[in-house]
This record gives sequence, C-alpha cells and structure tokens, in this order.
Amino acid sequence: MKVLIDNGHGENTAGKRSPDGKLREYLYAREIADMVVYGLKKAGIDAERIVRETIDVPLSERCKRVNEVCKELGASNVILVSIHCNAAGNGEWMQARGWEAYTTPGKTKSDALAECLYTAAEKNLPNMKMRKDLSDGDNDKEANFYILKHTKCPAVLTENLFQDNKEDVDFLLSSKGKQAITKLHVDGITDYIKSL
Repeated sequence: MKVLIDNGHGENTAGKRSPDGKLREYLYAREIADMVVYGLKKAGIDAERIVRETIDVPLSERCKRVNEVCKELGASNVILVSIHCNAAGNGEWMQARGWEAYTTPGKTKSDALAECLYTAAEKNLPNMKMRKDLSDGDNDKEANFYILKHTKCPAVLTENLFQDNKEDVDFLLSSKGKQAITKLHVDGITDYIKSL
C-alpha cells in the first residue's frame, strides 16, 4: 500500500493562520505531514508527501500527482490523507473546537479509512471534541472537496482542531499536541492498512 500525504495550502494562501500569527497552516500542515510520513516509514509503510513546494500548489495539480501514482500502482493500492487545520471565523479568535474528517458523499472505500482515523483520534485526543456526522451511520462528515472528489483512490481530509481557537492553537503548537496529531494519523492509517 502506498500512502500519499497532502499538506494543506501554501505560504501565499491568504488567511489560513491563527489571529496572533503564531500558527500558519501551511507550515504546520507540512511539519505534521513530514512527521506522519516519517512515522509510517518507521512502521514499514511506503509513504510520501505529494506537495514539496512551500507555495500553494493548485488542487488540480495535487490531484494529478495522486492520480499518476494511482495509474502506476493501481488505485486500490493507494490512499490519500490531506492534513489541515480548521477555522470558524475570519481572523478573530472563535469558540469552535474539535477534530473531524471528511470523505465524499455516499458510501465509499474512504469511509473505512475515515473510521480508522476517528478511532485513532479518540485515543490520541482524549479530551478533545470529536466533530461527527452520524446521519449515514458513520462518523465522517461528507463534502465534495476537490482533493477528495477528483482523486481515484480512497481519500480523507482531516481538520486538526481550530487555528482560531486559543486553546486549540496552544495545544497544536505544543510538543505534546504535535505528537498527538502525528500519532493519530500514523495509527489510523496503519490500522486501516492492517484491516485490508
């Protein structure tokens, strides 16, 4: 199984940071993505980041990179996880908190990957709110996000707490927080692969 990790946004993306500027999503997502890839490789899993640039790579290009790997290895032998931080407002501190994951609408192979990530998130973020949509019998939220809709392999987008909530930002930037966010991704992906 080949694991592709997408890190959200780029240094030239407007906004996408905490109100005090301490957390910049493009930097944070890349740091976590590197740590996830390292953790997966340490566990013997083939993994790589699909965006090495610091600027924002268009979604169409990200999908093209994923689909080229799918064409080479077969879509059933590839998974994609896109790592982001959430936001509730437009540059001011907000109250929203929590962790969530998205797949495309309907029952897909991505749902099983999302379930593994939710289970790992609950273990690694024991005091954090898990944001779920149980209306279709599973935990993940569903949306037609471009990176999910236009890639051929199972794909999940994670929103790792809120970059405009002070408590979430303090946790995200802490060593403990970075380790927890990394570990939930490594554990969730590993458990999914083991379940195949």
